[in-house]
Parts: sequence; C-alpha cells; structure tokens
Amino acid sequence: MVQTTTASQLPTLPAADAETYSAWFACLAEPARVRLLHTVASAPGAATVGELTEALGLRQPTVSHHLRKLAEVGFITLTKHGTSTRVMINPACCTGLPHAADAVMGLLDSRPCCPTDLPADVTVRAMGPGDFDAVRRIYDEGIATGDATFETEVPAAADLDAKWLPGQRWVAELDGEDEPVGWAAAAPVSTRAVYSGVAETSVYVAASARGRGVGNALIHKQVTAADTGGLWTLQTAVFPENKPSLALHHSAGFRTLGVRERIARHHGVWRDTVMLERRRDEHGCA
Repeated sequence: MVQTTTASQLPTLPAADAETYSAWFACLAEPARVRLLHTVASAPGAATVGELTEALGLRQPTVSHHLRKLAEVGFITLTKHGTSTRVMINPACCTGLPHAADAVMGLLDSRPCCPTDLPADVTVRAMGPGDFDAVRRIYDEGIATGDATFETEVPAAADLDAKWLPGQRWVAELDGEDEPVGWAAAAPVSTRAVYSGVAETSVYVAASARGRGVGNALIHKQVTAADTGGLWTLQTAVFPENKPSLALHHSAGFRTLGVRERIARHHGVWRDTVMLERRRDEHGCA
C-alpha cells in the first residue's frame, strides 16, 4: 500500500529564512568569494586587504569588491585601522552558514527521534550493581574489535559506577538469556551547572548478540530516557571505520558535527573520530 502525503503535511521553510539563506548562497556563487571567505575564516587573526590580495593572487580592486559583498551579508567584518582595513570572520557565520545548509536540506526538522524497528525478544532495563561483570565483559569485547573505543583495558566497575549518571544506564537482555547482552550509559561532560543537561553516551553489544537489534533497543531507551530525564544534548565520538555505530546513532536523531582528524593515538596509530550530537525533541518522542 502506498502512503500518500497531502500538501498540508509537507514541510515548508519560513519565507523570511528562505530570503536570508538565498542572499547568503547568492553571495557565494562567485568562486573568488568562496576562496576569500575560506582564507579569512582560516586566518589566526585579522588579515589586511593587502595580505589577502597576495595570498590569493588577485588584484586589490577585485579583492576589495568581493570583501564588500561578503560584508554586506554579514560573513565578515571590515574595520579601519589607520590606512589599512582589517578583515575578520563574523563569528556568527561559523554556525549560521552550516545551520542554513542543514535547514534547507531538511536535516534539522526531519531527523528521526529513535529507531522504530525494535526487536520483540529484547528487553531493556535499568542497570544494577549485579550487572557490572557482564557489562565489563561486553566492554572488553568492544575493545577487542579495535574500532569501538580508545580504551585498551576495561575500567574497573567502581570507576564506571562513579562515571555514569545513575538514571541513565541500561542493560539489554534476550528472551531466555540469563545475563545482559548489551549496555548503554551516559556520563556528564562537565561539572559546571550550565552543562548539567549535556552527556556523553556509549552503546555496546555483546559479540554473540550483534545483528539482532539489541543496539536499536538500547539506543531507543537511551534517547527517550534522556529526553524525559533532564538531558537536552547527547554527544558521542565514533571511529569513522565503525559504520554500524554511525548508522545506529543517525537512526536515533544524532547529527554528524564533523571529524576530529588525528585526535589521538590508538595502538601507536593516529585515529580520527566522528563527532555526533543529538538535541532533545521539544515535542517529545514516542
């Protein structure tokens, strides 16, 4: 059966936002401006028109013209300093422009709340003190893959207990099994009060239970419990080689923020991590 969508159900971008974003994108339709914006944004401090002219190999009148266009839409600031003009990136541009692209592509409004294909034979419950042996065993199996964590040894149960938020730790059980086959937990990212609703998450599934939907059940519980438990932002870092984990988090409404290149060494090799973030759905999740 084909499900139809009426015109009233189709999402639309507010006209005012569309007008603003259109002006931004139109400004960047000129390749020289894209190069200029990149150079200004990448500079460690203010740059002069002369420095930009030399760096890009363009004529000074051409650079000045494009800089005025970039300033008109708010991408950069131009400040007179004696006889020279200092050029700096507008800090709001660093978040505003990526936000505009995500809004136009529908990534901000249409991200899923959480997986819907939950397995019937998996039960998720709160983690208790008696679960730590199984949790640490599953953690060790994740470490053994080489693509789950920078950890090389399983932390002690006491360290995990002290690290994780009491109301945001879960284990998954398969029907007929005596011990957990997966776990999920969240840890605070800071002790500062302003970040009290921001947590870093982890999800691990036992080797024997992978491919059975255990991860879906765990992350569903994790994000829905976070939404109702006072957490407004969940974040995590995943190795780019760990495709199943990236897909799992995307299915739960996590958005890729970027890649931290060569962020740390793992077994003597520099590794990248993909940074993902999920913001609480103010409308609630089922």
